Amino acid sequence: MVTRGRADGTRPAAVAAGRAADGVEEEGAETAAGDAATGPLDSVLRPVRAGNGFEEALEQILQLLRLGLVPPGERLPSERELSQQLRISRVTLREVLKVLQDQGMVESRRGRYGGTFVLPRTAAPDGTGELRRRIAAVDVEDTLRFREVLEAGAAGLCAEGLTGDEEARLRGALDATRGARLEDYRRRDTLLHLTLAELSGSRTLAAQYAAVRATLNELLDCIPLLVRNLEHSQQQHAAVVEAVLDRDADAARETMREHCGGTAALLRGFLA
Repeated sequence: MVTRGRADGTRPAAVAAGRAADGVEEEGAETAAGDAATGPLDSVLRPVRAGNGFEEALEQILQLLRLGLVPPGERLPSERELSQQLRISRVTLREVLKVLQDQGMVESRRGRYGGTFVLPRTAAPDGTGELRRRIAAVDVEDTLRFREVLEAGAAGLCAEGLTGDEEARLRGALDATRGARLEDYRRRDTLLHLTLAELSGSRTLAAQYAAVRATLNELLDCIPLLVRNLEHSQQQHAAVVEAVLDRDADAARETMREHCGGTAALLRGFLA
């Protein structure tokens, strides 16, 4: 499936083969957390640099949660897998998970089917106030511009040609957004965009997009899901995918720019 040296979304054999677990995890907990544990996780979870292992591991797992790659109620990858992907000790990983548990973002369960499970995010009592608080922590215009550059570039690169398996993966991600429940739509939308980034063939682009998308989702989570906007987004999604499959790079880039512009306009409207 892989061409041009891109990641194929599979996990290293040594990780997949791991059976023994420790802490709250037991033998049955070594499996992945649903369909989210392949592909997109590779764009978020990567070896941390020496010196800031705890901080960088916390940042990456927070990013994973903000992207919704493991939905509420599902289990995170096992401690063995997370520690191997992040290249940190289990002691450090448990310190990270303890912080997330204290913040009410995950919970640990014991037993054969135990592990660390993602908890539903509680809605902010005042969405507008929470939005403005989050805005103060980021450069919104810079985030929106960077997102557009990455998204348009990824769409253009994908349009240069995908393998049959990659085309099927892209169609599957698009189909998942069409059948998504309203409360699950943003996660499926995120996965579609991450799929395009991953299929671009650039691991760096995919990692950068995952980071900027996590920031964007923090803002989008503070504004309502508008059915009319989602219908329009779906039309644009379909047009982008069609352009990619037709190998029309210009159309793929332009349609993606238009799509990103719609999201930017929506956010600016709520910020006004």
